[in-house]
Amino acid sequence: MTRELLLLRHGKSDWSKPVSDFQRPLKKRGKLGAQRIGDWLAEYELVPQRILSSPAERARATAEKCAKAMGCTVAEVTLEPSLYEADAEELARLVAASGDAVERLMVVGHNPALEEFADWLLPDPLPEGDDGKRLPTATLVRLALEGSWSSLTAGNARLLEVQRAKTLPEGFVFTTPDGIERRPRPAYYYTQSAVLPFRWRDGQLEVLLIGSSSNRHWSLPKGIVEPGLSAAQSALKEAREEAGISGEIAEVTPGHYPHAKWGARCGVTLFAMRVDDQLPEQHREEPQRTRRWLPAEAATEHLEQPSLVVELRSLIERLQAEGPA
Repeated sequence: MTRELLLLRHGKSDWSKPVSDFQRPLKKRGKLGAQRIGDWLAEYELVPQRILSSPAERARATAEKCAKAMGCTVAEVTLEPSLYEADAEELARLVAASGDAVERLMVVGHNPALEEFADWLLPDPLPEGDDGKRLPTATLVRLALEGSWSSLTAGNARLLEVQRAKTLPEGFVFTTPDGIERRPRPAYYYTQSAVLPFRWRDGQLEVLLIGSSSNRHWSLPKGIVEPGLSAAQSALKEAREEAGISGEIAEVTPGHYPHAKWGARCGVTLFAMRVDDQLPEQHREEPQRTRRWLPAEAATEHLEQPSLVVELRSLIERLQAEGPA
């Protein structure tokens, strides 16, 4: 049977930060490159059954962003420690150990090992691009192999294609009722969730507002619904990260409102969250965001987005109708 091996070099890394080679992060360009490769694989139905990645920060982030753009979860990325400093021989050993149930395998790693491994597998060396490079960052090599992974031998692979992120369309595929369009971010970015953090004090409903990322206006914890998480789970995650709070989603009907971002309209589900714990400022993940408890009715006057204010008022009315638990 024919199997496919996808070799992906990590995206462009950021050398401006004084960190070790292992901890070096991706640049914005590197993140987008990883996402474009994932979007392209999903569009052409080339999603792998298994993803192996070097644990180095730039490779791990590449694998995870690529996976999410394909519609997979971060949990589907397996970090393989030996891939960080692997040579072609180690790569061959890892691939050969893949189970026969895997028909398409992706390996995310580093040069020169990936180039050397591809050259070992192919009867002819990888071709050079117009820039003289064979495997620059955020470049994917698709190879076809016959037989089982364990029968891997030199020169027995066929080169299907070499895909560079920088040659792909800048937009990401998004399906609408009117057909396919391209948006500035992967499709899952446009489904978001938020929480209305609340508590009852002396019989009165209070709401917690947080500063925006720049602290220029007030907002609620909100973010992308991550692949593999429900809207409610993602909302609770944003509450922990942005506001340093934890609690439970209340059993009242959530609200829904539109939010313009990334060149299109995001759909946001707004959940009411009873706050059970509030981290001290020094332990918060985003301590730069201001936090402020307000009477429920006053909170709506501090928010700028009309569609959010409408849903917030409706959700507050539902909470007040329920009363303290």
